[in-house]
Amino acid sequence: MTPRPLRLGFPVKVMGQPDLKSNDTRGWRKGPHLKQSLEYVDAILDYLVAIEVDMYRLSSDLAPYATHPDMPQFHGMVAESDAELAAFGRKARDLDIRLSFHPSQFVLLNSPDPDLTRKSIWDLSSQAEMLDRMGLGPEAVLVTHVGGVYGDREESRARWIEGYGQCPEHVRRRLVLENDDIRFSAADVLWIHERCGVPLIFDYQHYWCLNPEGLELRAVLERFVRSWPEGVRPKIHFSSPRTEMREVKRKVTDKDREALKAGKELRGQLLGAPVKPTSRVKTVLVPPIWTGHADFTNPFEFATFMRTAEGLDFDVMLESKTKDLSLLKLKTDLLRYAPDVAARFGSGPDDAREVAEVERMLDEGVTAEEEADVDEGGLTDAPEEASA
Repeated sequence: MTPRPLRLGFPVKVMGQPDLKSNDTRGWRKGPHLKQSLEYVDAILDYLVAIEVDMYRLSSDLAPYATHPDMPQFHGMVAESDAELAAFGRKARDLDIRLSFHPSQFVLLNSPDPDLTRKSIWDLSSQAEMLDRMGLGPEAVLVTHVGGVYGDREESRARWIEGYGQCPEHVRRRLVLENDDIRFSAADVLWIHERCGVPLIFDYQHYWCLNPEGLELRAVLERFVRSWPEGVRPKIHFSSPRTEMREVKRKVTDKDREALKAGKELRGQLLGAPVKPTSRVKTVLVPPIWTGHADFTNPFEFATFMRTAEGLDFDVMLESKTKDLSLLKLKTDLLRYAPDVAARFGSGPDDAREVAEVERMLDEGVTAEEEADVDEGGLTDAPEEASA
C-alpha cells in the first residue's frame, strides 16, 4: 500500500479569506458559545478542501470562557455542544483533515503555584474533551511547552513530570511536548520524555534558537519521531526567522537632546519625522530577533531540512505569519525549486497550474497582520516568567 503523503498545515487564522472566523470572539456579555465557533470552523473546513490543505490547528479559544474561574455560566458549553462537536468531527474525518490544539502560553504544568497548575489541567481537559467528543483519533493532539524556569531548570523539568502525572487519562492520551526557543531545549524535552513517555513535537526554528547541548539535527529529529506511539504519524513545527529590520520606539535621552541642540543627527535615527529637542520618543531601526516568525517560509531552507529528514514520516505545521498564504506559496515554490520534496507532500507536475493562481492571489496585495503568537501557544512574545 502506498503511504499517505505528508501533510502541510497552518494555525488558526485564515489570511486568504479574511471573512472566515476561527472562533466566537464576542465579549462575555453577549453570550459567546462553542456552538457558534463550530459554525465558523465548519466553513474553514470547506475552505481547506478548496485549497487542498488537510491539516489545521484549532483556536485555543474555540470554547470561549469555558474554563474561566469567575464565569460558571460558560462551564457547561462543551457538554452542551456534544451533537455539534460530533458532527464537526465526523466531517473532519470524512475529509481526512488532521486537527489539533495548541493551548496558550499561560497553560503551565510546571508552575510552582498549585492553583495555576490545576487551572492549566482544567484548560487541557476541556480541549481534550472537545477532541474526544469530535471522535478524532490519536493524531489529534494538544501541543504544550514545558513552561517557566523559575530559577531552577532541573527542578522545573521535574515539576512538569509531576504536573503531567496529575492530568486525567484523556489529557495524557493526547498531550505532546514541544521544545522551545528561549527556555527548554530539545535535550530538555528528551530528558522529560525518557522519564514519562510523553510524545515530542520537534520545532525546527526553536532547535536553532536554543541548542546549547549541540545536538545534531538528524539525530535529534529521529529521536523525536520515535517518541510517538506506533501507528500514529508524528508532526513537527517549521518556520523561518524574520530577517527584516525592526522599528522600535525609544525614549529620547538627555544626551540625545544635547546632540540635537548642537545640530547633530541622532545615532540610529533612521525612520520617521526628524526628532526635535522637545520630542519624547524616537523611532529607530534595529536588527531582527531570530525567534520571530517570518511572513513566509523560506523554500530553500525547508527543502534542505526535508532532504536531511529523508526516510522519516511526519506532518508539518507551518508557523509563518501569513498562515495559509505561506503554505500555498511554499507548495508552489517546492514544485518549482524542489520537486522531490513536493512529491513527499503529494504534489507533482499535474499541480503546476496552481503556481499561477497562487501567485495571482498573492500579487493582489494580501499582507500579513502583525499579531502576537499567544493563540499559537508561542513563547516568543512572553516575558520570562509570564505566569509566575
